[in-house]
Amino acid sequence: MKFEGTQSYVATDDLKLAVNAAITLERPLLVKGEPGTGKTMLAEQLAESFGAKLITWHIKSTTKAHQGLYEYDAVSRLRDSQLDSDKVNDVRNYIKKGKLWEAFESDERVILLIDEIDKADIEFPNDLLQELDKMEFYVYETDETIKAKKRPIIIITSNNEKELPDAFLRRCFFHYIAFP
Repeated sequence: MKFEGTQSYVATDDLKLAVNAAITLERPLLVKGEPGTGKTMLAEQLAESFGAKLITWHIKSTTKAHQGLYEYDAVSRLRDSQLDSDKVNDVRNYIKKGKLWEAFESDERVILLIDEIDKADIEFPNDLLQELDKMEFYVYETDETIKAKKRPIIIITSNNEKELPDAFLRRCFFHYIAFP
């Protein structure tokens, strides 16, 4: 797999080098730049170029890292238990898979876009360090470990609105996209 750009996305030599190095080294690619420089489009075009599925996780100021893994809906389970529903016996009925889980369980290599990571709180990137390093996470409710079948190609975008933690930056391959 080698990224050379696409018909609708002209990548600079430096950007192609960064993308291909991140893929080869199996590290997330952190792409910074001003809004409108094509950071999100890079992931879309990378998916198109490789014929891979694109999984997009748009980050907001209220997004928590665990939401990318999964969310457990204890309130619905409690309600169902009060209504004598048969669903309540299987905790899996109350687990909503996050974007990382979706990427990890894919049989094909996917492109995972974590879009605008700098919008979340300062601890958000650090909370994902272990999962992005090991390509696995533990689900307490079901007592199972979810491991990536195929390591996804991870593109992380940032508008440079706030500084990201050093520990997170050390684990990423970095590229800055300037305005053309």
